[in-house]
Parts: sequence; structure tokens; C-alpha cells
Amino acid sequence: MDKINLNEKFSQFSEYWSPKTIAQLNQYDIMVVKVKDEFVWHKHDDTDDFFLVLKGRLTIQLRDQDIHLEAGELFVVPRGVEHRPVAEEEVHLLLIEPTGTPNTGDKSTAAPRQTI
Repeated sequence: MDKINLNEKFSQFSEYWSPKTIAQLNQYDIMVVKVKDEFVWHKHDDTDDFFLVLKGRLTIQLRDQDIHLEAGELFVVPRGVEHRPVAEEEVHLLLIEPTGTPNTGDKSTAAPRQTI
């Protein structure tokens, strides 16, 4: 039962698009991730997708619009909605998802889950 320092967690890794679980809340993973460039178009059939920008600027592309997020802003992509996160420069995100949710929406292409 220790407090979690987000800056310390972000300093522990450098790879992009590979979420790291830092805590659990009920059956949800609280994760941090660094992102840069474009991710793949994907959707989550069984869960919404929560993005909170802690550092940088993120665009979440939807098929009919772009959502632009600055540090301190969040967006929830509804379940089943195809989307693609894009970051021109490095962005730090906090994600909250049901434990085991694949980041690409497909277990065969998802980044492996790691806890730090």
C-alpha cells in the first residue's frame, strides 16, 4: 500500500505503445504509456477506451472526426468505435481498462502486459 509517483513510473521505460500496469482497481488496470507517431486503427468490442493526457498533445482519430487532447484533458472512446491515437511528439498517457484488455483490440497483435 504505497503511493505511486507517476513521474518515477514514466522514467522506468522508453518504448512506445506498450502500456505498463501501475495499479489495479477492482478488475481494472491503471496503466501508463508513452506514445509517439500513429497507432493502428482498432476498436474494443467489449469496453470503452479511456485516455487521460498527462504530458503532450494527442489526437484521437475517429472515422468521422478528430479529437485533440492537451495535458489535463481526457476522452472516452465508446465501445465498438474504431479509432487511432496519433502523437506528433512523445505523449504520456494514463489509461484505465478492464484487466486483460488487449491494446489493439486483438489479443494476437496486442503488446504484452507488464507491471512496473
